[in-house]
Amino acid sequence: MPLDRRSALTAAAGVAAGLVGVGACDSPSRPSAARSATPGGGSASPFPSPARSTGAAPGHASLPGEINNAPRDRPDVALTFHGQGDATLARQLLAELERGGARVTVFAVGTWLAEQPAMARRVLDAGHDLGNHTENHRDISRMTPTEAFGEIDACAQRIRKLTGAIGAWFRPSQTQHANALIRAQANRVGYPTCVSYDVDSLDYTDPGSPAVVRTTLSQVRPGSIVSLHFGHRGTVAAIGPILDGLRQRGLHAVTMKELMS
Repeated sequence: MPLDRRSALTAAAGVAAGLVGVGACDSPSRPSAARSATPGGGSASPFPSPARSTGAAPGHASLPGEINNAPRDRPDVALTFHGQGDATLARQLLAELERGGARVTVFAVGTWLAEQPAMARRVLDAGHDLGNHTENHRDISRMTPTEAFGEIDACAQRIRKLTGAIGAWFRPSQTQHANALIRAQANRVGYPTCVSYDVDSLDYTDPGSPAVVRTTLSQVRPGSIVSLHFGHRGTVAAIGPILDGLRQRGLHAVTMKELMS
């Protein structure tokens, strides 16, 4: 559900004051089950403050338990990326984004960062956001609370070790929406808000770059959060045309931090 204007204004001061670089994104890697909404998706109220100090941003808890998109009154769009896959393709994609003047959010998988630790600083040093997409990218909606907490916390601590903070955002793996169990465990780790999306590029199905461009631009609106992926050549080829299409509509690609500030 869209974040209403009142929630956005309430959150703005706190978010602008100090969000740590975080990241975006991805639609789930399994086509059907991954995209099905789980119970308790986007309308939940925030959970209480985290039980332990984790480096979450001040004021972040005033946002809803899940964000699908931002208010539609500003010409900003968040391109969010599932951080996994071939590191060479990831670097090529980041270079294309930076040539186009875009800042994005990368939701990194912990095991990927273990294999490619330099990517954490590569993302942040270029002005992008880096966030948590679980340690192993398994279906978190089917986990027990203990298992879900372990998946989120392991990735959070890996990001903290590499960057000094866990980042401000979390995106659940293998499901578009965070149910009540996922939101509760994310909150325990230090993520009061989970990030979903309202535009699924379907790039992980490898339909070819023209299809990725069409699918994305046919759905995107001001305030949209777009799900994209590292590790796919078609996505690299699609980025330039997507950024051109956004510019033609007067839209700017920004980080989640900027979108919600």
